[in-house]
Amino acid sequence: MADLQTPEEEMHVEIELEDGKIVKCEVITILEVAGKDYIALLPEGQTGDEQDVWFYGYKENPNDTSEEPELIYIEDDDEYEAVVDAFDEYLDECEFDAED
Repeated sequence: MADLQTPEEEMHVEIELEDGKIVKCEVITILEVAGKDYIALLPEGQTGDEQDVWFYGYKENPNDTSEEPELIYIEDDDEYEAVVDAFDEYLDECEFDAED
């Protein structure tokens, strides 16, 4: 489903959609919410105000660091909203840090 790549400083993920289309996304951050990890992705090719952030559950195998991480679709609305709230807090922190 996903292929993490690390060219230089940016990390990218390639996601295969249900229709078989591959979308390359920039990894914005990995967040922890209620003891679970989630990843925030920005699909490439978006312009102007069209910047949708995609959120997925994120799981690494702690016993095999070379194994590809798993991205998990978030089906629960409350869980998704908690991740969105955590991402908003992350953005607020980034904005605050940029002002210093």
